[in-house]
Amino acid sequence: VQLQAFGGGLVQAGGSLRLSCAASGSTFSTYVMGWFRQAPGKEREFVAAIGWSGERIKYEESVKGRFAISRENDKNTVYLQMNSLNIEDTAIYFCARGSSPYGVPSRNADQYDSWGQGTLVTVSS
Repeated sequence: VQLQAFGGGLVQAGGSLRLSCAASGSTFSTYVMGWFRQAPGKEREFVAAIGWSGERIKYEESVKGRFAISRENDKNTVYLQMNSLNIEDTAIYFCARGSSPYGVPSRNADQYDSWGQGTLVTVSS
């Protein structure tokens, strides 16, 4: 599967952005999809993940209540709505597809085997 993430950009603190990740080339609808991010000089970290049906969702603690992950299986697309952005959210955001069909959302990057190229989100003060 090929994953293309887009929607990043420069936004002021307190603002919002919506990231999208479009999948092509392989099955999308039966796989967990996740968002991860990597800030400058830091390790990649989990942000959010959504089960294949959209019913199971996990968030990293610092984004709960501010970010929302969703998916449209008929469009092979997963979204990350990011609200109340702060400077600490500055990072490259990556989407990823789970390794196995009908899996459960996981915070573990090892559970994902296909990764997009990333889209940069910069939050200014």
